[in-house]
Amino acid sequence: VLENIYRHMEMGKHKRIAALEGRNEIGFTALSITLVDVVVFVPLALTNGLIGNILREFSLVIVFSTLMSLFVAFTLTPMLASRWGKLEILKKDSIWGRINIGFENALTTIKNVYSKILNWSLHHMLATAGIISILFISTVIAIPMSGLIGTTFMAQTDRGELSFQIDLPPEYTISKTNQVIQKVEHLIMKNPDVKKVFSKVGTQTGQANSNAAANSNIAEITVSLVDKKKRNYSTTEYGQRMRDSITAIPGLKLVVAPVGIMGNDVPIQAVVSGPDLDSVKLGANELLQLVKSIPGTDFVRFSTKSPKKDIAIHINREKASLYGLSVAQIGGAVQLAFQGNDDTKYKYKGEEYDINITLDKADKQTIEDIHNLTLQNSSGAIVRLEDVADIAVVEGQSIRERYNRMPSIKIESALVHRSLGKVIEDIKTKVKAHPLPKGTNIIFLGAAENMKTSMESLLLSLGIGILLIYFVMVALYESVTSPFVVLFSIPVSFVGAFLALGLTMNELSIFAMLGLIMLLGLVAKNAILIVDFVDMRLREGAPILTALIEAGEERLRPIMMTTFAMVFGMLPIAMASGDGAEIKNGMAWVILGGLTSSMILTVILVPCVYYMFFKIKTFFQTRKRLRRMHRKKKVLEA
Repeated sequence: VLENIYRHMEMGKHKRIAALEGRNEIGFTALSITLVDVVVFVPLALTNGLIGNILREFSLVIVFSTLMSLFVAFTLTPMLASRWGKLEILKKDSIWGRINIGFENALTTIKNVYSKILNWSLHHMLATAGIISILFISTVIAIPMSGLIGTTFMAQTDRGELSFQIDLPPEYTISKTNQVIQKVEHLIMKNPDVKKVFSKVGTQTGQANSNAAANSNIAEITVSLVDKKKRNYSTTEYGQRMRDSITAIPGLKLVVAPVGIMGNDVPIQAVVSGPDLDSVKLGANELLQLVKSIPGTDFVRFSTKSPKKDIAIHINREKASLYGLSVAQIGGAVQLAFQGNDDTKYKYKGEEYDINITLDKADKQTIEDIHNLTLQNSSGAIVRLEDVADIAVVEGQSIRERYNRMPSIKIESALVHRSLGKVIEDIKTKVKAHPLPKGTNIIFLGAAENMKTSMESLLLSLGIGILLIYFVMVALYESVTSPFVVLFSIPVSFVGAFLALGLTMNELSIFAMLGLIMLLGLVAKNAILIVDFVDMRLREGAPILTALIEAGEERLRPIMMTTFAMVFGMLPIAMASGDGAEIKNGMAWVILGGLTSSMILTVILVPCVYYMFFKIKTFFQTRKRLRRMHRKKKVLEA
């Protein structure tokens, strides 16, 4: 709007009249651009699920701020320009004047070069279409297929935090586990880059079983490092170095998981489930070895812990009956010996305290102690447990997992120097070549599941956004072809977007997809500016080629102004290197690349497409007019 107001001032009009006419002249264009920006983010604001929870506020902020900017552009901007607007007369007798004159001369040179290119393109539309098609195919199609751009849910971040999940032999007590963890802490604290260490003994993140005795052999250590700018290695590399030192402790199993924005959630989670537990175990072992063989995976393991030794007691009912013991009496005696009984109370100064009566620890250390556990029958006779029961040591699972109410085992893996999408695709390819046992199924959870559902939602939002842009512009232009011309600016923006992702080695994450959706409204603006000006010149009676060239020359400046404003605004996000900055880098590079390619290619492609549709429309209108004249001639002859 401001650029249009100053153009009217240069025509010699009073600044208040120039403000009014400049606003009115550009009003329809500004309204079109704003509505296009708004409708792009409406599908995102209405999306459900995880992606909706992440992006809903972001979308609503853009929608309302864009509508407010339209209100300001129609009211406050013309008012301020009518009061304080002033045309600067550039002179070479000052440094500021020489800088501005040089800038204007550069713009004039660019405009002249662009005018020649546009004129050539309009007279060689097949060659222009071929060049742009080659660019589109070589970037938007070839780069993703070549594997240069991977797909992921969220870009891997280096926040300087990681967790060491430690498993020790099942027979370890909580005190013995604590002693080992103290040794591990000492190894970790030797590194001067370690800022903070927090240990949990007897539990781990995501551990479902809260029984302290069952978890006495597990622990987790969370380590915080100094800022990544103060060290010359990544958090993942530090975890790999520490693995070699820590696993030197006998009997220790270690899993290292960097802590990202979503916590220390494991990126690769594959669940093997089925009705038969033996088939599930066999399939899980096969999948474990298969995942280990794929490049980019590390710390591959089962989600279930090592099997623990359990003591199975099978009561012989005939012998128990002979000794005058019931199953309930035997079970109660075993429970009293190992778990205790707190029915007894102790009263002191009006307070009542529970007293837990249980067998002394020294009397329940070995399997022989279980055999010699004494029972008392109703007649007072003493009977040993081994006389009325068969006692054996068996291996039992520390954790039993189910998925959809069926037995399951989960295989987990970290991700190193490869994208999530590529690794998941490799796993599916190898499973197809080496099928798992019949009846077992593989389901991917965690980041892989989130990536699949999020990408589907974002692609749907992208498609709905394009349709809404078209429908809104059909209603505004009252034409079917002009909005279709505007849509041709969208594919050429993807050329720069994918090229920027490939050159900066970023992955196609949900935020990069958000950048592609944002491009819909940003790049359509360039085409709207050109199409509106061409329509205005045609209504004034200008020839089509003259109108197209004038539109390109007149709208090149505002297109460059808005594009560079957005590019410079996105540069800090694209170049950011702080903790967690990797998440938004991809989105910023997508917008930077897309806007740049759109600025260069849209100003060439849109006039050519407009010219092509104009010629097609003129051809059909001419044929229709000739048919009408022919019918009229026949009527007159008759």
